[in-house]
Amino acid sequence: MAIAGGGLAGLALSILLAKQGHKVVLLEKEQYPFHKVCGEYISLESWDFLQGLGLDLPALQVSMITRLRVSAVNGNQLKQPLPLGGFGISRYRLDDELARIARKAGVVIRENTRVNDIVFDDNEFTLTTARQRYRAAVVCGTYGKRSNIDVKWKRPFITAPKNKLNNYIGVKYHVRAGFPADTIALHIFKNGYCGISKVEDNKYCLCYMTTAANLQQSGGQVKEMELTILSENPHLQKLFSESERLMETPVTISQISFDKKKQVENHVLMVGDAAGMITPLCGNGMSMALHSSKLAAGQVHLFLQGAISREEMEKAYTLQWVRQFTRRLAMGRMIQRLFGSRWLSHCLVMTAKSFPRFTRFLIRQTHGQPF
Repeated sequence: MAIAGGGLAGLALSILLAKQGHKVVLLEKEQYPFHKVCGEYISLESWDFLQGLGLDLPALQVSMITRLRVSAVNGNQLKQPLPLGGFGISRYRLDDELARIARKAGVVIRENTRVNDIVFDDNEFTLTTARQRYRAAVVCGTYGKRSNIDVKWKRPFITAPKNKLNNYIGVKYHVRAGFPADTIALHIFKNGYCGISKVEDNKYCLCYMTTAANLQQSGGQVKEMELTILSENPHLQKLFSESERLMETPVTISQISFDKKKQVENHVLMVGDAAGMITPLCGNGMSMALHSSKLAAGQVHLFLQGAISREEMEKAYTLQWVRQFTRRLAMGRMIQRLFGSRWLSHCLVMTAKSFPRFTRFLIRQTHGQPF
């Protein structure tokens, strides 16, 4: 069993399968621990699952988040309790802890190993890296939002014309800020939004997403974009001017797409963001990645035991994934289209302030139950 990509989905999947007695190799292009662009907020629906993997969340002193703030471009702001709630932890810490648990469970982790090709032939996979080749009965793609494999296979979201859902950039900092530890905030600016919430060690994750056009308008300079476009929102102007940045340069990612994806490509089961991305403003991408790893592990285990065929495994996984996540993704895309306009953001915040049930409804549509 081989897993291409060692993020949340890949690590969780490897732990589940190793604990069921399967031999698992996980191939990760980076070396743990490392930073990545992520809002670093996890819905409480994932708490029991992560604890079950062996992660001691209380010992990691994660920050418990129970309140929500949303501000429009003009600064108008709503504040209310956050249904279900969540917690904050950096990916630097979380992925490293999960990698430690995976190794202890028997997973063979190959770091600094980029998968260059995956070929299925004669009911077996061959994975090619710069160093060697690996053979496996099952391969899962857990390599995140976009990879060289997606480009090689010309997956539809890679070749799709530029549109309002597929040409975003993401930027993340860790900062120290005078901000409530129990609150996650989402501040809207022209063609984007920025979130801030507490992670471990009295640090805050400040992460935003915007269009590539905004960066181009700012001469390709992230700092210039923050000083002009983002700082039109007075809450963001205050955050950027008063926060202490703990990273010399931000972590960035480009060409982010929220277009639809297939859950199985060339007999490879896609898990996490490789199968489909919910817009970050919904605050639930990490839980979806973890939940999808549980769905995949169940079907892979049955196949490796000889209880089902490969075709049955692929169909069952796709069906479970669609039932669990399609509605959330559709709602996320709809909400995404409402963000970015001064007028629409103002209307959205005013409506949510006047009708708190409306906000709770939107959150329910983009979140699931504990799994």
